[in-house]
Amino acid sequence: MSIESLTADLRAFAIERDWEQFHTPKNLAMALAGEAGELLAEFQWLTTEQSEKLDEKQREAVAEEMADVLIYLCRLSDVLGIDLEQAAANKIAANAERYSIEVSHGNAEKVHKE
Repeated sequence: MSIESLTADLRAFAIERDWEQFHTPKNLAMALAGEAGELLAEFQWLTTEQSEKLDEKQREAVAEEMADVLIYLCRLSDVLGIDLEQAAANKIAANAERYSIEVSHGNAEKVHKE
């Protein structure tokens, strides 16, 4: 499934339920933040090693929260008319320039914008 087809499916889902009235940018951004918090909660109190070796139940819970984040992100991009794939491509290109291999290889320090 592509992002485009997922977004179309989510738009139809909202229209069928008359939920577009609730899917304002503010509400969708707040819902997205809430779901990102729920994803984060799945890792709360785990060690780094534990977070890298989730059991099946944990993986299912994480997958569900990741799906919620993706769903709200797709709805928000649709409502705002933002091409999410193009925005991601633009961001990757900007990061490649900002974090050159020579400066960033093996280095986790943030490079400040000029």
